[in-house]
Amino acid sequence: MRELKIGIIGGSGLGDALAGETGESVLPDTPFGQPSGPIVQTQWQGVDIAILQRHGPGHLFNPSSVPYRANIYALKSLGVTHIVASGATGSLREDVHPGDIMIVDQVIDKTYKRANTFYEKAAVHTEFAEPFCPVMRQWLLAATDQMIAAGELNKANLHAQGTYVCMEGPAFSTKAESNMHRAWGGDLIGMTAMPEAKLAREAEIAYALIGLPTDYDCWKAHTPPSDGESIEPMALLQEIIGNLNKASAAGIALIKAALENVSALCDQPSPAHDALQLAIWSDKAQIDADEVKRLAVLWGRHFG
Repeated sequence: MRELKIGIIGGSGLGDALAGETGESVLPDTPFGQPSGPIVQTQWQGVDIAILQRHGPGHLFNPSSVPYRANIYALKSLGVTHIVASGATGSLREDVHPGDIMIVDQVIDKTYKRANTFYEKAAVHTEFAEPFCPVMRQWLLAATDQMIAAGELNKANLHAQGTYVCMEGPAFSTKAESNMHRAWGGDLIGMTAMPEAKLAREAEIAYALIGLPTDYDCWKAHTPPSDGESIEPMALLQEIIGNLNKASAAGIALIKAALENVSALCDQPSPAHDALQLAIWSDKAQIDADEVKRLAVLWGRHFG
Protein backbone atom coordinates (compact mmCIF):
# COMPACT_ATOMS: atom_id res chain seq x y z
CA MET A 1 0.00 0.00 0.00
CA ARG A 2 1.06 3.58 -0.54
CA GLU A 3 2.44 5.58 2.36
CA LEU A 4 0.10 5.69 5.35
CA LYS A 5 -1.23 9.00 6.65
CA ILE A 6 -4.26 9.23 8.94
CA GLY A 7 -6.59 12.18 9.06
CA ILE A 8 -8.45 12.82 12.31
CA ILE A 9 -11.66 14.83 12.01
CA GLY A 10 -12.81 15.94 15.43
CA GLY A 11 -16.42 16.90 16.00
CA SER A 12 -17.96 18.54 19.04
CA GLY A 13 -15.89 17.75 22.10
CA LEU A 14 -13.12 15.79 20.44
CA GLY A 15 -12.43 18.69 18.09
CA ASP A 16 -12.03 21.02 21.04
CA ALA A 17 -9.79 18.50 22.81
CA LEU A 18 -7.53 18.33 19.75
CA ALA A 19 -7.37 22.11 19.29
CA GLY A 20 -4.21 22.41 21.37
CA GLU A 21 -2.21 19.90 19.34
CA THR A 22 0.99 21.35 17.93
CA GLY A 23 2.69 20.67 14.62
CA GLU A 24 2.82 22.16 11.15
CA SER A 25 -0.40 24.10 10.63
CA VAL A 26 -1.57 24.46 7.03
CA LEU A 27 -4.67 25.90 5.40
CA PRO A 28 -4.85 24.52 1.85
CA ASP A 29 -6.92 26.20 -0.78
CA THR A 30 -9.16 23.87 -2.77
CA PRO A 31 -11.55 24.09 -5.74
CA PHE A 32 -14.28 24.18 -3.07
CA GLY A 33 -12.82 26.94 -0.95
CA GLN A 34 -10.88 26.61 2.28
CA PRO A 35 -11.46 23.85 4.84
CA SER A 36 -13.11 24.50 8.21
CA GLY A 37 -9.83 25.64 9.69
CA PRO A 38 -6.09 25.00 9.76
CA ILE A 39 -5.04 21.35 9.50
CA VAL A 40 -2.35 20.38 11.99
CA GLN A 41 0.16 17.88 10.65
CA THR A 42 2.06 16.01 13.34
CA GLN A 43 2.77 12.48 14.59
CA TRP A 44 1.15 10.23 17.17
CA GLN A 45 2.81 6.92 18.05
CA GLY A 46 5.23 7.53 15.16
CA VAL A 47 2.39 7.69 12.60
CA ASP A 48 1.84 10.74 10.40
CA ILE A 49 -1.52 12.34 11.16
CA ALA A 50 -3.47 15.40 10.06
CA ILE A 51 -5.95 16.89 12.53
CA LEU A 52 -8.96 18.95 11.43
CA GLN A 53 -11.68 20.50 13.59
CA ARG A 54 -14.87 19.86 11.62
CA HIS A 55 -16.70 22.93 12.94
CA GLY A 56 -13.65 25.19 12.79
CA PRO A 57 -11.98 27.18 15.57
CA GLY A 58 -14.66 28.50 17.89
CA HIS A 59 -17.25 26.03 16.51
CA LEU A 60 -18.53 28.58 13.99
CA PHE A 61 -19.80 26.17 11.31
CA ASN A 62 -23.17 24.57 12.00
CA PRO A 63 -23.62 21.04 10.58
CA SER A 64 -25.26 22.24 7.36
CA SER A 65 -22.60 24.87 6.66
CA VAL A 66 -19.48 22.77 7.30
CA PRO A 67 -17.39 22.89 4.08
CA TYR A 68 -17.33 19.10 3.74
CA ARG A 69 -15.97 19.06 0.19
CA ALA A 70 -13.14 21.44 1.02
CA ASN A 71 -12.30 19.43 4.14
CA ILE A 72 -12.01 16.08 2.36
CA TYR A 73 -10.26 17.57 -0.68
CA ALA A 74 -7.73 19.33 1.56
CA LEU A 75 -6.95 16.11 3.46
CA LYS A 76 -6.57 14.22 0.18
CA SER A 77 -4.20 16.89 -1.15
CA LEU A 78 -2.04 16.42 1.95
CA GLY A 79 -1.68 12.71 1.28
CA VAL A 80 -4.21 11.39 3.79
CA THR A 81 -5.08 7.73 3.07
CA HIS A 82 -7.35 7.00 6.06
CA ILE A 83 -9.71 9.13 8.14
CA VAL A 84 -10.90 8.49 11.69
CA ALA A 85 -13.82 10.80 12.39
CA SER A 86 -15.84 11.42 15.54
CA GLY A 87 -19.15 13.05 16.24
CA ALA A 88 -21.34 13.92 19.18
CA THR A 89 -24.67 12.11 18.90
CA GLY A 90 -27.90 11.32 20.67
CA SER A 91 -28.59 7.72 21.67
CA LEU A 92 -31.67 6.00 20.27
CA ARG A 93 -31.23 2.86 22.39
CA GLU A 94 -31.66 2.24 26.10
CA ASP A 95 -28.44 0.20 26.25
CA VAL A 96 -26.35 2.83 24.44
CA HIS A 97 -25.57 5.09 27.35
CA PRO A 98 -24.39 8.69 27.24
CA GLY A 99 -20.62 8.64 27.57
CA ASP A 100 -20.26 5.32 25.68
CA ILE A 101 -18.46 4.95 22.35
CA MET A 102 -19.69 3.20 19.21
CA ILE A 103 -17.74 1.98 16.17
CA VAL A 104 -20.46 2.72 13.64
CA ASP A 105 -21.00 0.36 10.71
CA GLN A 106 -24.12 1.69 8.96
CA VAL A 107 -25.78 5.03 8.22
CA ILE A 108 -29.15 6.41 7.15
CA ASP A 109 -28.77 9.72 5.33
CA LYS A 110 -31.57 12.26 5.90
CA THR A 111 -29.62 15.34 4.83
CA TYR A 112 -30.94 17.38 1.91
CA LYS A 113 -29.22 20.81 1.84
CA ARG A 114 -25.59 19.78 1.40
CA ALA A 115 -23.50 19.24 -1.71
CA ASN A 116 -22.79 15.52 -1.54
CA THR A 117 -20.49 14.88 -4.50
CA PHE A 118 -17.31 16.29 -5.98
CA TYR A 119 -18.28 15.23 -9.49
CA GLU A 120 -20.98 17.56 -10.78
CA LYS A 121 -19.90 17.35 -14.42
CA ALA A 122 -19.66 13.57 -14.72
CA ALA A 123 -21.63 10.48 -13.73
CA VAL A 124 -19.67 8.95 -10.85
CA HIS A 125 -21.40 6.22 -8.83
CA THR A 126 -19.34 4.79 -5.97
CA GLU A 127 -20.33 1.63 -4.09
CA PHE A 128 -21.59 2.55 -0.62
CA ALA A 129 -23.23 -0.58 0.78
CA GLU A 130 -20.59 -0.59 3.52
CA PRO A 131 -20.22 3.14 4.24
CA PHE A 132 -17.48 2.73 6.86
CA CYS A 133 -14.23 0.96 6.02
CA PRO A 134 -14.35 -2.65 7.31
CA VAL A 135 -10.55 -2.78 7.57
CA MET A 136 -10.46 0.33 9.76
CA ARG A 137 -13.36 -0.88 11.88
CA GLN A 138 -11.55 -4.13 12.68
CA TRP A 139 -8.38 -2.14 13.39
CA LEU A 140 -10.23 0.06 15.89
CA LEU A 141 -11.99 -2.92 17.47
CA ALA A 142 -8.67 -4.72 17.93
CA ALA A 143 -7.45 -1.66 19.82
CA THR A 144 -10.57 -1.69 22.03
CA ASP A 145 -9.88 -5.34 22.89
CA GLN A 146 -6.41 -4.36 24.09
CA MET A 147 -7.81 -1.44 26.10
CA ILE A 148 -10.43 -3.67 27.73
CA ALA A 149 -7.79 -6.27 28.60
CA ALA A 150 -5.63 -3.52 30.14
CA GLY A 151 -8.55 -2.14 32.15
CA GLU A 152 -8.51 1.12 30.20
CA LEU A 153 -12.00 0.66 28.76
CA ASN A 154 -15.12 -0.97 30.18
CA LYS A 155 -16.55 -3.48 27.74
CA ALA A 156 -20.06 -2.36 28.70
CA ASN A 157 -19.28 1.13 27.37
CA LEU A 158 -18.24 -0.14 23.92
CA HIS A 159 -20.62 -0.85 21.05
CA ALA A 160 -18.92 -2.69 18.19
CA GLN A 161 -21.52 -1.75 15.59
CA GLY A 162 -24.53 0.44 15.11
CA THR A 163 -26.54 2.53 12.68
CA TYR A 164 -26.11 6.31 12.62
CA VAL A 165 -29.05 8.38 11.42
CA CYS A 166 -27.75 11.64 9.95
CA MET A 167 -30.31 14.44 10.05
CA GLU A 168 -30.01 17.89 8.54
CA GLY A 169 -30.40 20.01 11.66
CA PRO A 170 -29.46 22.39 13.09
CA ALA A 171 -32.60 21.96 15.23
CA PHE A 172 -32.85 18.67 17.09
CA SER A 173 -35.52 16.03 16.40
CA THR A 174 -39.15 16.23 17.38
CA LYS A 175 -40.29 13.40 19.65
CA ALA A 176 -42.21 11.88 16.73
CA GLU A 177 -39.07 11.95 14.58
CA SER A 178 -36.98 10.47 17.36
CA ASN A 179 -39.38 7.55 17.71
CA MET A 180 -39.43 7.13 13.93
CA HIS A 181 -35.63 6.92 13.84
CA ARG A 182 -35.82 4.21 16.51
CA ALA A 183 -38.38 2.31 14.45
CA TRP A 184 -36.06 2.52 11.43
CA GLY A 185 -33.37 0.69 13.37
CA GLY A 186 -31.21 3.71 14.16
CA ASP A 187 -28.90 3.49 17.16
CA LEU A 188 -27.45 7.01 17.11
CA ILE A 189 -28.73 10.32 15.77
CA GLY A 190 -26.28 12.96 14.58
CA MET A 191 -25.79 15.72 12.01
CA THR A 192 -22.31 15.39 10.53
CA ALA A 193 -21.49 11.92 9.17
CA MET A 194 -23.02 12.81 5.81
CA PRO A 195 -21.89 13.79 3.27
CA GLU A 196 -18.47 13.45 4.90
CA ALA A 197 -18.33 9.66 4.55
CA LYS A 198 -19.64 9.77 0.97
CA LEU A 199 -17.06 12.35 -0.05
CA ALA A 200 -14.26 10.35 1.55
CA ARG A 201 -15.34 7.37 -0.57
CA GLU A 202 -15.34 9.54 -3.70
CA ALA A 203 -11.82 10.67 -2.78
CA GLU A 204 -10.72 7.03 -2.31
CA ILE A 205 -9.94 7.61 1.36
CA ALA A 206 -10.80 4.89 3.89
CA TYR A 207 -13.14 6.30 6.54
CA ALA A 208 -14.24 5.12 9.99
CA LEU A 209 -16.53 6.83 12.49
CA ILE A 210 -16.48 6.79 16.28
CA GLY A 211 -19.91 7.79 17.58
CA LEU A 212 -19.98 9.63 20.90
CA PRO A 213 -23.48 9.61 22.50
CA THR A 214 -24.07 12.48 24.92
CA ASP A 215 -27.79 12.06 25.74
CA TYR A 216 -30.88 10.01 24.86
CA ASP A 217 -32.22 12.41 22.22
CA CYS A 218 -35.85 13.32 23.05
CA TRP A 219 -37.53 9.91 22.79
CA LYS A 220 -36.67 9.19 26.43
CA ALA A 221 -37.85 11.54 29.15
CA HIS A 222 -35.17 12.71 31.58
CA THR A 223 -35.53 11.17 35.02
CA PRO A 224 -36.44 13.91 37.50
CA PRO A 225 -34.46 14.31 40.71
CA SER A 226 -35.61 12.33 43.76
CA ASP A 227 -37.15 15.47 45.24
CA GLY A 228 -39.55 15.64 42.31
CA GLU A 229 -38.37 19.04 41.07
CA SER A 230 -37.80 19.60 37.36
CA ILE A 231 -34.31 19.49 35.90
CA GLU A 232 -32.85 22.95 35.30
CA PRO A 233 -31.87 23.44 31.61
CA MET A 234 -28.36 24.56 32.58
CA ALA A 235 -27.90 21.48 34.75
CA LEU A 236 -29.02 19.29 31.85
CA LEU A 237 -26.60 21.04 29.49
CA GLN A 238 -23.75 20.56 31.94
CA GLU A 239 -24.63 16.88 32.18
CA ILE A 240 -24.50 16.55 28.37
CA ILE A 241 -21.15 18.37 28.22
CA GLY A 242 -19.83 16.07 30.94
CA ASN A 243 -20.89 13.01 28.91
CA LEU A 244 -19.29 14.53 25.81
CA ASN A 245 -16.01 15.15 27.61
CA LYS A 246 -16.02 11.58 28.94
CA ALA A 247 -16.70 10.07 25.53
CA SER A 248 -14.20 12.41 23.79
CA ALA A 249 -11.44 11.37 26.18
CA ALA A 250 -12.24 7.72 25.48
CA GLY A 251 -12.26 8.42 21.74
CA ILE A 252 -8.82 10.04 21.82
CA ALA A 253 -7.47 7.19 23.96
CA LEU A 254 -8.87 4.69 21.44
CA ILE A 255 -7.29 6.45 18.46
CA LYS A 256 -3.91 6.64 20.19
CA ALA A 257 -4.13 2.97 21.17
CA ALA A 258 -4.98 1.99 17.59
CA LEU A 259 -2.02 3.98 16.25
CA GLU A 260 0.34 1.84 18.32
CA ASN A 261 -0.10 -0.86 15.68
CA VAL A 262 -1.08 0.13 12.15
CA SER A 263 0.13 -3.06 10.49
CA ALA A 264 -3.45 -4.06 9.66
CA LEU A 265 -3.90 -0.84 7.67
CA CYS A 266 -0.58 -1.32 5.89
CA ASP A 267 -1.10 -5.01 5.11
CA GLN A 268 -4.71 -4.88 3.97
CA PRO A 269 -5.75 -2.17 1.53
CA SER A 270 -9.18 -0.70 2.08
CA PRO A 271 -11.80 -1.26 -0.62
CA ALA A 272 -12.17 2.53 -0.57
CA HIS A 273 -8.73 2.96 -2.06
CA ASP A 274 -10.03 1.76 -5.44
CA ALA A 275 -13.54 3.18 -5.12
CA LEU A 276 -13.36 4.98 -8.48
CA GLN A 277 -12.03 2.02 -10.45
CA LEU A 278 -15.49 1.14 -11.81
CA ALA A 279 -17.39 4.18 -10.61
CA ILE A 280 -16.79 6.63 -13.48
CA TRP A 281 -19.63 5.83 -15.84
CA SER A 282 -19.16 8.79 -18.16
CA ASP A 283 -17.08 8.43 -21.31
CA LYS A 284 -13.77 9.75 -19.95
CA ALA A 285 -12.82 11.11 -23.37
CA GLN A 286 -15.86 13.39 -23.27
CA ILE A 287 -15.47 14.73 -19.74
CA ASP A 288 -14.40 18.36 -19.84
CA ALA A 289 -10.59 18.48 -19.73
CA ASP A 290 -10.58 21.47 -17.41
CA GLU A 291 -12.79 19.55 -14.97
CA VAL A 292 -10.46 16.55 -15.09
CA LYS A 293 -7.56 18.86 -14.29
CA ARG A 294 -9.47 20.77 -11.60
CA LEU A 295 -10.17 17.56 -9.68
CA ALA A 296 -6.94 15.77 -10.55
CA VAL A 297 -6.06 15.32 -6.86
CA LEU A 298 -9.16 13.14 -6.53
CA TRP A 299 -9.48 11.19 -9.76
CA GLY A 300 -6.45 12.06 -11.86
CA ARG A 301 -4.88 8.58 -11.69
CA HIS A 302 -7.92 7.12 -13.44
CA PHE A 303 -7.32 9.25 -16.54
CA GLY A 304 -3.89 7.92 -17.39
